[in-house]
Amino acid sequence: MKEESLRDKMVSGMYWTALQKYSRMVVSFISGLILARLLTPEDYGCIGMLAIFMALSNTFIDAGFGSALIQKKRPTQTDYSTIFFYNIGMASFLYATLFFLAPSVARFYNISQLCPILRVQALVLFIYALNIIQHNILKKNLNFKILSKVSVVTSVISLGITIVLAYLGFGVWSLVAQNLISAAVPASIFWFYVKWRPIPVFSWQSFRGLFSFGSYMLLSHFVNTLGQQIQGMFIGKLFSPSTLGYYSKAFSTESMASHSISYVFTQVTYPIYSEIQDNREQLASVIKRLTITISYLTFPLMLLLMLLAKPLFLILYSERWLPSVPYFQVLCIVGISSCLQAVNTQSIAAIGRSRDMFVWTLFKRVIGSGSMLLGLFVFGMKGFLFGLVIYNYLAYFVNIALVSKYIGYHWRDQIRNLMPVTIVSSLAVAVSYFSVSFMDVGIYVKAMAELVVFLIVYIGWSLAFRPAAFIEILGLVPKLYKFWKRIPDSM
Repeated sequence: MKEESLRDKMVSGMYWTALQKYSRMVVSFISGLILARLLTPEDYGCIGMLAIFMALSNTFIDAGFGSALIQKKRPTQTDYSTIFFYNIGMASFLYATLFFLAPSVARFYNISQLCPILRVQALVLFIYALNIIQHNILKKNLNFKILSKVSVVTSVISLGITIVLAYLGFGVWSLVAQNLISAAVPASIFWFYVKWRPIPVFSWQSFRGLFSFGSYMLLSHFVNTLGQQIQGMFIGKLFSPSTLGYYSKAFSTESMASHSISYVFTQVTYPIYSEIQDNREQLASVIKRLTITISYLTFPLMLLLMLLAKPLFLILYSERWLPSVPYFQVLCIVGISSCLQAVNTQSIAAIGRSRDMFVWTLFKRVIGSGSMLLGLFVFGMKGFLFGLVIYNYLAYFVNIALVSKYIGYHWRDQIRNLMPVTIVSSLAVAVSYFSVSFMDVGIYVKAMAELVVFLIVYIGWSLAFRPAAFIEILGLVPKLYKFWKRIPDSM
């Protein structure tokens, strides 16, 4: 693929993905302002306790076939139909399993209400199964325009209905409804928009061919999902639903921040990686540019959010949610490494090394989950958070080592490319904190002053030294880039 064509596809996909992500962020912001005042930490905790069952079920429904269909150069109608019927059959089996396991789940947590909640929420599995093929066809064709529009419409509709139900006193059921609506709206639209329809065929040859790649993707996703979701299960079992609710709120807020930028890039990268998988030099160049660009935007954001965590939670969620602040601050440290992980792991999958990715994913998760659970049982939530930090940085170094080995973007080069942003971001936060710490003003005025000082330091460095990431970002906005090129270097 020519460099110009590749760049045009990436920029177009990023624009539409950015529209999708930031529109949803606005909706989530409004949702946070309203629902956090209408619902309780216990309501969010109940949904968090069931997250592991829903996440693992979705992993088995997809089974890595979505990634396999995108990675395959020319999937056929038989390929698509075979996987569609697999999705439907697996969804039916998993729903029946969860339906009969629901009473046992309720007894495990000693919360009887979880039984009917799980049985209703699990209906989303059927909707998800109907939607997978259409979604992957759009993604493979880099049609992020329709994906973005549908996502925005879905967010607005689900928010409106959820707020009404929460206001009417439905409590946790309003969150269940939100999950069902968020799946049903895009599924309905995609069935009308995407002209593909299944044909009555199931090919074992096609299934085996895709499964040879997808099976390792399934195992990788399963290990990752289990490692992520088992955290909530143990927190919910060892502590109160409110503790899990506070952690869930901190996790969702941090994820929205750390993924707000990296998501825009990584939604586009896997199809692009798959197209250029045979050109390792070009692939390494793309990974490098994505790495420095994402780090330039995400690293300072996460450090700034750590600094402003308390006023942020007061504004977003009210004083009721202040116990989430310490969790959120540690998760921001985690977010600094996690924002770059998909950029590296997707490239390993795109070149067909799904088996290697699974082996190392298993290694990372065994070490990481072991440290988190050991910390949780011995030292409580503080020990758990410390183990979480260890896991994420271990995962990052393993990922860049794999990219170094199989693609050629050496791990030392990647770390070296990240150092300027890391140092300047840390310096900007330190200057912001110490220059404002002596001020005897209200918490919001102090937070605003810290924000202003931070922006002056970070943007001033960017304008003065013009780091490569800064130039890359300007290059994504052609008019700004042309304006910048007219500014003489002597300024």
